[in-house]
Amino acid sequence: MATHRSSEKRARQSEKRRVRNCAVRSFVKTRVARVRTALAEGKAPDAAQQLREAERALRKAASKGVIPKQRASRTVARLARAVARGASTSAKP
Repeated sequence: MATHRSSEKRARQSEKRRVRNCAVRSFVKTRVARVRTALAEGKAPDAAQQLREAERALRKAASKGVIPKQRASRTVARLARAVARGASTSAKP
């Protein structure tokens, strides 16, 4: 346990950040899962809308330092590619 005033403050700050980061990570995971669910159900227009929301959440989390920027970019790229594939397959008769 922290014994100095400064280390007690750092412990408080770290705990606040940890809780906030957990909430942001959970929010991002939910958005990504919604895109994947829409794709699995074959709802291409819905997946495209969910992709926009997921991309916004991922980029914002990356800018705040909750997740690495490269991970956010990679996830967005993979989701976008999956949505594009889903849209092309659902357009075929």
